[in-house]
Amino acid sequence: MTRQHAIDLARQDADNGQLATTLARRIAWRTESDLGPDAPPATHAALLGYLRDEMQPCLEGLGFQVSLHANPVPGGGPFLIARRIEDAALPTVLTYGHGDVVNGQAAQWREGLSPWTLTPEGDRWYGRGTADNKGQHSVVLGALAHVLQLRGQRLGYNLTVLLEMGEEAGSPGLAGFCAQQREALRADLFLASDGPRVHAERPTLFLGSRGALNFSLKVRPRPRAYHSGNWGGVLSNPAVRLSHALACLIGPRGRVLVPALLPPTPPERLRQALHDVPIGGGADDPALSPGWGEPSLSPAEQLVGWNTLEILSLGAGSPTRPINAIPASAVAHCQLRFVVGTDHANALAHLRAHLDAQGFNDVLVEPGMACAATRLDLDNPWVDWALASLQASTGKPPVLLPNLAGSLPNDIFADQLGLPTLWVPHSYPACAQHAPNEHLLASVAREGLAIMAGLFWDLGEPDAPWEAGRVAR
Repeated sequence: MTRQHAIDLARQDADNGQLATTLARRIAWRTESDLGPDAPPATHAALLGYLRDEMQPCLEGLGFQVSLHANPVPGGGPFLIARRIEDAALPTVLTYGHGDVVNGQAAQWREGLSPWTLTPEGDRWYGRGTADNKGQHSVVLGALAHVLQLRGQRLGYNLTVLLEMGEEAGSPGLAGFCAQQREALRADLFLASDGPRVHAERPTLFLGSRGALNFSLKVRPRPRAYHSGNWGGVLSNPAVRLSHALACLIGPRGRVLVPALLPPTPPERLRQALHDVPIGGGADDPALSPGWGEPSLSPAEQLVGWNTLEILSLGAGSPTRPINAIPASAVAHCQLRFVVGTDHANALAHLRAHLDAQGFNDVLVEPGMACAATRLDLDNPWVDWALASLQASTGKPPVLLPNLAGSLPNDIFADQLGLPTLWVPHSYPACAQHAPNEHLLASVAREGLAIMAGLFWDLGEPDAPWEAGRVAR
């Protein structure tokens, strides 16, 4: 039994319908975690049911001991820990996934598609969670099953699986839960799958993620609206005030204008890693906006090595049916995506100081969700090891991203648990995650099965660089 045999068997899961059958069953679980306090009881039941009735039997069949846990945050989704301990003296891999999804948005899907039914059309498998993240952790576990089979149920290392059911709601309780379960989650390497490749045709490895800080800007000078004819010109307009406040934060070409919210200049090692990384160009990718953002950076450096400040939504008055009135208030929901080296802990204080200095002390700043930025050292031995494994499994030179442009709760694994973190995604940028018509590419899933089988196999070989990430026991 050889490494190539494991890869061939894993690929067959995509060819013979096994992966599609498994994924169809998992997609049917309506595990929406972002519906808030108004979510129906069936939604909460589905979050637990997915772990208890779908994932627990699967993992126990692979030789794991499984435990289910309540969230330490009231109303937060449950957790699952599965442990497969071959020998306490062996190193341990921690892998992670999430079974929750964003709201289905069923009315907005194309005719003939449902978020809760897996619908194959050519290379596309449609359904909510196919790309984010049910399809990806199904690929991981499907590949693992074949490696276990060919190695006589002995990997040569221990493996722990952590599944959460609240990632799409900002992972409430995950940090506290991992602190409580630190001993159960103790490991030497973190290896998981989420997010997109840089392109459907390019196997990708990323080592962390940009951080995210959500915040709202609000202007409310008075408790109600007033007639614009009777009072226009003598009452301040909150929409005007907010528009100008935003303009002092972000330039007309998207450049961040708050010096304290910018990162250090991208290091040369990072720029070298991004030198030939393609951004966009896929069939369903949007056209890039020339001249947008920091002018001295390439598109890859903009996404991976720099900070962006975005306005996610903007409101004042009654946009769908305007009335002749000065609105009572205006609000902008914003987001800072940031890289390692940013003074994110003081970001809101820097924002407040900048607004005050520009004369906008009437603009309130309210914090929202936040997660830190992470990036494994590019010289860590696990990086070249993983790149070599991906190339051996696919015959393609993989793309190395120092960090994902998006955000994941990787700071919990990298900083809190102290692990070297490797992410191998099995989706692609135009997968429509979080949107109607979400889909997984069968070709990428098939290649993902091969990649993960190769990685799980190689971790049991003598040249795996375990000493690079051993945690003091």
